[in-house]
Amino acid sequence: MPVPFAGLGRIAAGTAAFLLDALLPPRCLSCGTAVDRQGGLCARCWTGLSLIAPPLCACCGMPFEYEAQEGSLCAACLADPPPFARARSVLVYDDASRPLVLGFKHGDRIHAAGAYGLWLARAGRELLADADRLVPVPLHRARLFRRRYNQAALMAQALSKRCGVPTVPDLLERRRATPTQGGLDRQGRHRNVKGAFRLRPGRSVEGQRLVVVDDVLTTGATLAECARVLLRAGAARVDVLTLARVVKR
Repeated sequence: MPVPFAGLGRIAAGTAAFLLDALLPPRCLSCGTAVDRQGGLCARCWTGLSLIAPPLCACCGMPFEYEAQEGSLCAACLADPPPFARARSVLVYDDASRPLVLGFKHGDRIHAAGAYGLWLARAGRELLADADRLVPVPLHRARLFRRRYNQAALMAQALSKRCGVPTVPDLLERRRATPTQGGLDRQGRHRNVKGAFRLRPGRSVEGQRLVVVDDVLTTGATLAECARVLLRAGAARVDVLTLARVVKR
């Protein structure tokens, strides 16, 4: 009896996964301990992560330490609303999640992109439901040359495969090389990225609902500047989705 084409595809995929596991045994994305599948975490590292879940600010996604009604806003968003409509993140950026972020960003652990795409799809379900495009935060060409890859673009590509929303990695352009944001206060970060981005010439976002993707939300300065550029270009809505975010208690 012939095997259906779909069945052959599943067999091929299973064989490929078996060969990959044989050549490159699955390792924990954080500590390197052996795990049961590619792109997984060991039990110790997984339980050490702080996943962000409701209750949280309806706008910036900051988790509340107390019960709050759906749609509640944090004090910061009430006082100074960001240009983006909503921001959501998978993890709290802390000692447990830092190795995941930095290993992916600076340590060439690009094999983690598939797992992060799955996590982002779950955390950003409400943002992605009616989104038109995913927009990764761009690197300046000099930094991209040194790093060889844009971690935000890799996550956006993996996320696109999970949710079906197309990604446009070159929609935004970083027009000048900004110094690293590390060590700058909130005002300094905003000054550092002001005017640093533009919509690539010849592109249009008129009337589109966009989700900007990045690795970490710290003060939101970079993501806010990207959102301003897209909104000025005519985007109908801009949301933000990141792997992790800083949470200040």
